[in-house]
Amino acid sequence: MTPDLGLVETVCHPARAMVGGMEHRDERIIVETNRHRITGLLRLPADGYRSRLTDYLNASERAFLALTDVEVASLDGTPRVEQREFLALSLRHIVLAMPEADDGDG
Repeated sequence: MTPDLGLVETVCHPARAMVGGMEHRDERIIVETNRHRITGLLRLPADGYRSRLTDYLNASERAFLALTDVEVASLDGTPRVEQREFLALSLRHIVLAMPEADDGDG
């Protein structure tokens, strides 16, 4: 029997949504501050202007990064990971930001 690949499709391709007449996609990113590693979904334009993470981070009109479906881990070695539905992170505290690594299954 062929397995249902719906979940694989959702995981391999970022979610897309129409917001204010513009198509957006959710990209899972990893952000580090001096004390935390934060993983979450960032809503970006699907194409064109400011559709890359670097463009979004360098936009002068933004002071915060709005993330959903968030995991927060301490960089001090504490094994506890906190789950949050939403987190607003000040851009001035970001030390490192990158798309979450692809696991190679896609």
